[in-house]
Amino acid sequence: MGSLDVVSAWVSRFGKAWESNDAYAIGELFALDATYFSEPYAAPWRGRDQIVKQWAKFRHLPDLMALDWHPVLITEGLAVIEGTSTFPDRVVSNLWLLRLDKLGRARQFTQWSMPHPKVDQ
Repeated sequence: MGSLDVVSAWVSRFGKAWESNDAYAIGELFALDATYFSEPYAAPWRGRDQIVKQWAKFRHLPDLMALDWHPVLITEGLAVIEGTSTFPDRVVSNLWLLRLDKLGRARQFTQWSMPHPKVDQ
C-alpha cells in the first residue's frame, strides 16, 4: 500500500459503492478472504461474499451522504483514515483502519462510527 493515491482511489470507490448499492462494486473493494469489522466487539464479516451480503442490509440512497475524509497515517501496511459522513438527518464521525493487498483491495477493514449528538433547532 504505502501510497496516498492508492488509498484515495479505494476511498473513492467506497463512496461510489455506497451510493450505488451495486454488489459487484462493493465486492471489488475487498479481497476474497477479506475481514470487515463493522463495530467494536461485533463479529467481523468474513470473506467477500459475506461482506457484500451484510452491506446489502444497509441499503443507501444515492446522493444522500457526503463523505469528507483525510488520512491520519499511511504506511506500507496500514492506512488510518478520519472522516465525517453527513446525511440529511445525522452526522457521523468515522475512523477507519484499512489494510490493502497489492491489487488495491481491502484485506482488512475496520470501521468505527460515532454519531454526533442531535442539535435542537
